[in-house]
Amino acid sequence: MAQDRLPVVQQMIIAGTEAARKEALAQLLPMQYADFKAMFKALNGLPMTIRLLDPPLHEFLPSKEELIAEVATLKALNKDASEKETLLHKVEELSESNPMMGLRGCRLGLTYPEINEMQVKAIFEAACDLKKEGMTVIPEVMIPLIGHVNELKAVRTQLEEVAQRVMDAKGVEIEYQFGTMIEIPRAAITADQVAEYAEFFSFGTNDLTQMTFGFSRDDAEGKFLNNYVEQKILPSNPFETLDQEGVGQLMKIAIEKGKSVRPNIKLGICGEHGGDSESVKFCHRIGLNYVSCSPFRVPVARLAAAQAVIEEKGNKALVTA
Repeated sequence: MAQDRLPVVQQMIIAGTEAARKEALAQLLPMQYADFKAMFKALNGLPMTIRLLDPPLHEFLPSKEELIAEVATLKALNKDASEKETLLHKVEELSESNPMMGLRGCRLGLTYPEINEMQVKAIFEAACDLKKEGMTVIPEVMIPLIGHVNELKAVRTQLEEVAQRVMDAKGVEIEYQFGTMIEIPRAAITADQVAEYAEFFSFGTNDLTQMTFGFSRDDAEGKFLNNYVEQKILPSNPFETLDQEGVGQLMKIAIEKGKSVRPNIKLGICGEHGGDSESVKFCHRIGLNYVSCSPFRVPVARLAAAQAVIEEKGNKALVTA
């Protein structure tokens, strides 16, 4: 979304052909390379998890209403509006009734594989170059929004080929992992199949909550969720504090099934629940290894994780006594 690259991203989105899309991606590649290289350096040998492009493409474009107004203004001034009209047509083409359940995540990578390929090429070129400089780099590539194991299998196969080509060209071998987001109920209940191709799970509890409840988050929070909490229909807003009886049970199923195939699978939570103390404690109890959350939530997450360990040790001491 940075101003120096947003026009290039928009160029990629409105491209009418694969060749034109690849031309825009070629401009984005060095930008992403610089991003990943700087982050690898900052982590200085620690594993780095990179979620591939996840948002719906329309989020990178101006709103339909804004574009209609711009086109009308340009035409009223007898100025060329063709560029804005092209953008408007693309916004209309990408319009979806429920974009958070539409063309995004792995679906985007399967529809336009060159997008994921550019990102993975940038990741591995940066990693290989730093390894040549003597630095330890451990990329963990996360494929978002899978609902069926075949999605993960197809994307991973495609991207491992890209990674191998880069390592062969650089003459460097990198230790890496591929994993996925568990944010669709179907992925949770088929996690044994998913774990065959995923070396780690990150529970995307924002989307998992939305899809388990059948709530459109933006609509629900603005229209009825507060009333539900006030009337005690729900004990709390499930987007703020994890629903342990529903969403939490899906997570337990996924953990159990995932570990049945891959006993040492790395498990974490990604989303706003990672900054809620009760949610973090629940995640610790069911066996999650890590929390990913917004920077300002990190202190709360660390404190909650520490409290969870202390409470667990206290309960074990009581049982022993």
